[in-house]
Amino acid sequence: MPGSLLTLLLVLLLGLGLGAPVQAALPPGNAVTDPAAILRDALPLDQPELRDLQHGLEATSDDLRARRWSALRSSCDRSRQRLEGRRNAILEALPADRRAAAAADLTTADGHLQELCEAADRQDRDAILSSRRQALAAIGAVEAMAVQTFPFTIPAEFNDLPRLLGRATVAINTSKGPMTAVVDGYNAPLTAGAFIDLVQRGFYDGLPFNRAEDFYVLQTGDPEGPATGYVNPRTGQERPVPLEIRIPGRTEPVYDTTFEDMGLFKTTPVLPFATLGTMGWAHSDEALNDGSSQFFFFLYEAELTPAGLNLVDGRYAAFGYVVDGFDVLRELGVNDRIDSMKVVEGGENLQAHG
Repeated sequence: MPGSLLTLLLVLLLGLGLGAPVQAALPPGNAVTDPAAILRDALPLDQPELRDLQHGLEATSDDLRARRWSALRSSCDRSRQRLEGRRNAILEALPADRRAAAAADLTTADGHLQELCEAADRQDRDAILSSRRQALAAIGAVEAMAVQTFPFTIPAEFNDLPRLLGRATVAINTSKGPMTAVVDGYNAPLTAGAFIDLVQRGFYDGLPFNRAEDFYVLQTGDPEGPATGYVNPRTGQERPVPLEIRIPGRTEPVYDTTFEDMGLFKTTPVLPFATLGTMGWAHSDEALNDGSSQFFFFLYEAELTPAGLNLVDGRYAAFGYVVDGFDVLRELGVNDRIDSMKVVEGGENLQAHG
């Protein structure tokens, strides 16, 4: 990254009061920046048939960028053959009560794959992208059904905190329009749990965006009055949420430890700050575990955050992604507010302990 650009990002981070900056280099290459793809990959899933199907279809991006239409058609045909050949194995690995819905999704995926193959013959890029997106969405739905249990035990020291044991979808209505976000409790259960708990309490309704930095972050969640976070009515104290980050290859997240502390300077977390609308939990400059209610949307811009360098991963917890309403997000600033938030799916995954 050019020195001037790095300096700009360092200045922005210092000015936000979100903590001291860390120059954490990510692996070079083509970073995954599609929130739907990030969420698919983040599922705690041991289903190689589904993963092969998903990744094979995602890998067609290289052929599409290079306009290798015949190679794209061949990849599409292989995906259809893979789906047909592994369909029974995929369904048999699912709980019996989920197989009918999964079978319907696989049929939907095959239909969109057929459309993709035909679009490749026509060299119709927009149709290819649309059909592939819909096929992957159907495959992702089956992958979500394949997750049968929560993958780890949360440390007992956090028993008083709410936790989200799965995922939830949130409708976010703002003064500029609506957005939709998916919050991931599989990989950040305490952070996601605190957020969903506050959404259900109506805590964020009417709150302004209190910090905005172009191309960097948009923050909200600071309540009126002297408190900087959510005050638990039972204790009269702000409810702190620990820093919570899941590292690939580890069964459970690490708590209150940064990647810098662990010497991990080239590691990408399971939930990376890699796309516009990544949702991150804020904490002070003085402590990692004093975040309570304030969160930010990461305003990812490829030119300012190229693959291979990121100043936020490993120091702040990502816990969800905006999946719809990106035009609205780009328009929001400090003169705007959250009108309301509502959990529209997955609310049953919340266990509100504290």
